[in-house]
Amino acid sequence: MQRLEGKTVIVTGGGGGIGGATCRRFAREGAAVAVLDLNLAAAQQVAERICEDGGRAEAFQCDITDRVSVDAAVAATTSQLGPIDVLVNNAGWDVFKPFTKTEPAQWDRLIAINLTGALHMHHAVLPGMVERKRGRIVNIASDAARVGSSGEAVYAACKGGLVSFSKTIAREHARHGITVNVVCPGPTDTALFEDYKQGAGNPEKLIEAFTRSIPLGRIGQPDDLPGAILFFAGDDAAFITGQVLSVSGGLTMNG
Repeated sequence: MQRLEGKTVIVTGGGGGIGGATCRRFAREGAAVAVLDLNLAAAQQVAERICEDGGRAEAFQCDITDRVSVDAAVAATTSQLGPIDVLVNNAGWDVFKPFTKTEPAQWDRLIAINLTGALHMHHAVLPGMVERKRGRIVNIASDAARVGSSGEAVYAACKGGLVSFSKTIAREHARHGITVNVVCPGPTDTALFEDYKQGAGNPEKLIEAFTRSIPLGRIGQPDDLPGAILFFAGDDAAFITGQVLSVSGGLTMNG
């Protein structure tokens, strides 16, 4: 039996690298997947591929920084796919500069996308999960939240906040049968990481340094993440909540 058969899953940032890989993996496990993304064309491409492979998915445009947009996407998902069983908060954005080179307008956007956006999604989805006395939430943070990352001060602060928020929501809603866990990717070959490389000025040297520092000897790929996300979303993790797991090839090893 497929692990998520009969479940409805929302994945924000579902049109991107990690998000798209996660949507496809969840669909293969039997889930009906709502692919949410600001870029509707990217979300549609992911949903269409899932449907071509025999799965079930719908694409929805969603600006997670706008509560009206979030509420509309959640309502459309419920209407077309059913009550939401799993929420994966994956959408993110970054500016790769030393903190003193950034501007307050950039801080506002970073916080809106990387922290407030996830709060909007929780606030929109949790009431239904509470009513049904069940639910799984998996928040995608970053190893930058655990150990810091040069050139990503505000992003790291947002992701650190998301980790703390996740632990608090896990405590508040454990009695409702809802689990909340966090997956922290390390350096992963996505469009966001491409921007990071270019911001570094010497992309090849950066890749070489990262590769040397990762015990498993390579940069992560989007397909390295869905297994951990799926674990937290499934019944095998029913007695696990408030936990943080790095998927980084050993770059970060926290006890």
